[in-house]
Amino acid sequence: MNKPIPFFDLMQQYAALKPEMDAAVARVLSKGHYILGEEVESFEKRFAALCGAQYGIGANSGTTALMLGLLAMGVGPGDEVVTVAHTFIATSEAISLIGATPVFVDVEGSRACMDPTKLEAAITPRTKAIIPVHIYGHPADMDGINAVAARHGVPVLEDACQAHGALYKGRPVGTLGQAACFSFYPSKNLGAYGEAGALVTNDAQIAEMARILRDHGSETKYQHSIIGLNGRMEAIQGAVLNVKLPRLASWNTRRRQLAKRYDGLLAGVRDCRPIGASANVESAYHLYVVRIPRRDAVRAALAQVGVGSQIHYPIPVHRQPAYTKTLSVTPDLPVTDTVAAEILSLPFYPEMDDENVDRVVEALDKALKTTA
Repeated sequence: MNKPIPFFDLMQQYAALKPEMDAAVARVLSKGHYILGEEVESFEKRFAALCGAQYGIGANSGTTALMLGLLAMGVGPGDEVVTVAHTFIATSEAISLIGATPVFVDVEGSRACMDPTKLEAAITPRTKAIIPVHIYGHPADMDGINAVAARHGVPVLEDACQAHGALYKGRPVGTLGQAACFSFYPSKNLGAYGEAGALVTNDAQIAEMARILRDHGSETKYQHSIIGLNGRMEAIQGAVLNVKLPRLASWNTRRRQLAKRYDGLLAGVRDCRPIGASANVESAYHLYVVRIPRRDAVRAALAQVGVGSQIHYPIPVHRQPAYTKTLSVTPDLPVTDTVAAEILSLPFYPEMDDENVDRVVEALDKALKTTA
């Protein structure tokens, strides 16, 4: 009997890194400096360089990084921020937590990212920022988005929380707007051993403000020039990320290989459409996601034969109770609603072998046929 195929497996990665990782964590513990410090500073510089950015500001989560980015851009109560509803709630949550209002626009069906053709109509005099999301690691159409933003003088903050190492027309995500935010949640392409995040930018003023804000609005200990928050990265997470960072490129290469294999095999599977990147980008492939009919029945059939799966994300943000209670009008986002009803994330991680990809596709093909 074949072994079950998990949706994701972090233990294989840890086993390969164990000696170096254990030494890095022990190094932090032996110094007794647990918040910020040299491990975090080293990671900030190295990660910013990978993104092609001058400045990196470590944070305690991707959500916090988004809040820091918005606050550093001067966004606050009464302002509007245009984004998408096909994302994890943290994107809009960051907007709401600083007192601004999220305004949702629809996505493109092929890659599930912000549709630039829908963006212009969402801009108002109250719009103070635009947050496109590079969902699943696929870069959004940044040329189209930036063109609209430039016409209205509105800054762009990239939500790159799932796109570590992705390229848009040869440029790393992270420098395609005024700033970008990343999450290092454990399951991400570059994951910490707990919560962590970062903001990267080429704007010195945004960087300086974000650094002050993340440390309770303090430039000097116990002197607080502005109201900030506790957004600091832990030293242990900086050490963990420093160990992993040199492996990111090879892990992403393997993800792209797995995605190519999935693409080829699924080309012969009826009623299955992978969500993929456009021709001018290199996706980070944080997830491998397909659109299928009868999604819930197919997922149950996969589970019966030991194939794991997830849904990212089953309820669009504009239909979450947290927002249906606060939005004056529920926006009309037909593509977003359709995508949410059809998406399924298949097993996908760098340590996965080709044979398991073949087994997943075989099981998916059978499930689609038996549930028809």
